[in-house]
Amino acid sequence: MSAVMNRRGFLHASSAVAGGLMLGFHVPGLAQGAAPVPELNAWVQIFPDERVVIRIARSEMGQGTLTGLAQLVAEELDCDWGRVATEYPTPGQNLARNRAWGSMSTGGSRGVRESHEYVRKGGALARALLIQAAANRWDVSVQACRTTAGWVEHGPSGRRLSYGQLAADAAQLAAPDTILLKDPKDWRLAGKPMKRLDTRAKLDGSQVYGMDLKLPGLLNAAIKDCPVFGGKLKSFDAAAISGRPGVKKVLRVGDSAVAVVADTWWRARSALEALPIVWDEGPNAKLSSADIAAQLKAGLDAPEAAVGTAQGDARAAIAGAARRVEAVYSYPYQNHATMEVMNATALFSPAKDGGLPRCEVWTPTQNGDGALAATAEAAGLPPAQCEVYKLHLGGGFGRRGAVHDWVRQVVAIAKELPGTPVKLIWSREEDMLHGRYHPVTQCKLQAGLDADGKLVGLHMRLSGQSIIAGLFPQNIKDGKDPVVFQGLNAGGAEGALGYAVPHLLIDHAMRNPPVPPGFWRGVNLNQNAIYLECLIDEVAHAAKRDPLALRRELLANSPKHLAVLNAVADKAGWAQRAALAKKGRHLGLAQIMGFGSYVAACAEVSVSKGGELKVHRIVAATDPGHAVNPQQIQAQVEGSFVYGLSAALYGEITLKDGRVEQQNFDSYPALKLAEMPQVEVLCLPSGGFWGGVGEPTIAVAAPAVLNALFAATGKRIRELPLRKHSLV
Repeated sequence: MSAVMNRRGFLHASSAVAGGLMLGFHVPGLAQGAAPVPELNAWVQIFPDERVVIRIARSEMGQGTLTGLAQLVAEELDCDWGRVATEYPTPGQNLARNRAWGSMSTGGSRGVRESHEYVRKGGALARALLIQAAANRWDVSVQACRTTAGWVEHGPSGRRLSYGQLAADAAQLAAPDTILLKDPKDWRLAGKPMKRLDTRAKLDGSQVYGMDLKLPGLLNAAIKDCPVFGGKLKSFDAAAISGRPGVKKVLRVGDSAVAVVADTWWRARSALEALPIVWDEGPNAKLSSADIAAQLKAGLDAPEAAVGTAQGDARAAIAGAARRVEAVYSYPYQNHATMEVMNATALFSPAKDGGLPRCEVWTPTQNGDGALAATAEAAGLPPAQCEVYKLHLGGGFGRRGAVHDWVRQVVAIAKELPGTPVKLIWSREEDMLHGRYHPVTQCKLQAGLDADGKLVGLHMRLSGQSIIAGLFPQNIKDGKDPVVFQGLNAGGAEGALGYAVPHLLIDHAMRNPPVPPGFWRGVNLNQNAIYLECLIDEVAHAAKRDPLALRRELLANSPKHLAVLNAVADKAGWAQRAALAKKGRHLGLAQIMGFGSYVAACAEVSVSKGGELKVHRIVAATDPGHAVNPQQIQAQVEGSFVYGLSAALYGEITLKDGRVEQQNFDSYPALKLAEMPQVEVLCLPSGGFWGGVGEPTIAVAAPAVLNALFAATGKRIRELPLRKHSLV
């Protein structure tokens, strides 16, 4: 593989700032006294002591993007991995440098797959400059020089110079016109299970998360928003808590929230709990889950719907079929439930000594650019007078991406206390009540079989909420949200259906209840995989076919889908499932394509006489095209089943009187360690494309288990979570 570098773009990025960011300070934005070290370009800075600092624009939230992207840069740079460290450039710097670091958004499993090329170019350019610097010193040609693990060597003479010795000279050179990227078959660091760069700080406690942040003179804030969606704050009695210890200020935030600022967060929270508050609950005060379900049910047979995929005449084919299969599935609201609740620290500095006012925010965010925009808007300042310092996230899963409501709140509070840093921490209850939830949907599936049991027609009617309509309504075209159809498209990198069905119709009746939706890890691929893969199992049962054989037949022209499916079936022992069933163990399959990758799973379950489900084992396969760090991929896939099984077994947000009923982990549980199955990961990169890793395999967790559950009990569970159902 080779790529031609955009010389002008990298020259601009590299020359816009004279010095680089410095290491050696604990809190971003508070660097003191370090002498500037010239950078090789926006991505790479090499110090005289041989430290290599690689700047990573994407956010680290446990998924390993920071290490994976650093591997790609280090691979092209050909440096010593043991000397690599990373740091975040800030959104303000990105803006000032004409977006030198590209997108700062981390979501949709895009961290590596959408930035691999330009970060690799950053490493390759730095390496080329180091080689040129060495060649200049030795007065030899660059063709006679090579690099290895942080050194430039002159082959004929055996002379060599370290990167640290050459960096200052290299930083003064102009970029070459073209840069070649390495062929993946020649990778030395990328493609290997290298150690993660963020592990040590997490183990020794030096890693600073948003809730840990300490600044001189820091005050703490707790907040309550109206518990009813669409409601407002009517009044509060600040005098009732004015004498409580540590309380500094009680203030309205926007039109629906009230905050208490105190010297400690617990004092702020305790005072807030004692504060008399009157809410205007608004038009949704009586809204319930039953109301929403009825709204969605009406959409299943509505005459109007946006078409995602249409081939042939599905309705006619189903109507004339020898046998029909029909089912209705549903998927609930779910919360992100990040371990670290929403939080941020803000400092609003008023103008003084002829300067301009400024607002700075420290926060865990999946989207630095979005956080900067929210800061500027809430502060009422141009973005150039604002800055956001990203911190590692204690979980994101989409919640800390598109919406930065907590950032707007903390900036509004800090403006009332100019010159004083204020840290806002949501309580767990606030975090549960005011999420941006995985959208609620229902799906009516109709399939037609011919006299030989072959699938000739399929109609999938989705009814439910649109995330895009809730967050980016300007992107809805002709009533259609394309993201709704993840995994169900006739083609495309975001989810190709794979199955060959002669007559196919997949459409969506948009129904948007007043509950705010958001991107939730795996997004719409989660429910769509359940609907599709459970239906395929239902069709196989109706036709008296082996579910694997039917899938193989339908995927005959989709080799990448088929490869991961075959891999999990073989590894799980699908051919021996009859013998396994005699031991009380049963298997279920699922496959899907999404976020640019092909994934499949085979679940092995048992159900006790008392109806207790046990998921013993899951074999999972993924083909992401290229595997940057196989160990991280394994960890990602294993972790995805924690999230996916938690959702399948327990995850449900319900409403009563306009309020979310679940307020903490006692009513919104996650998978326990003892419930975690053995997960065997098959990483099968086939090359030629770059797929995502963090989200796709979540989607096959639930359908694989549901299909195995049917094999065990003969019961079809079509509504999640499973804890609502008796399995006896």
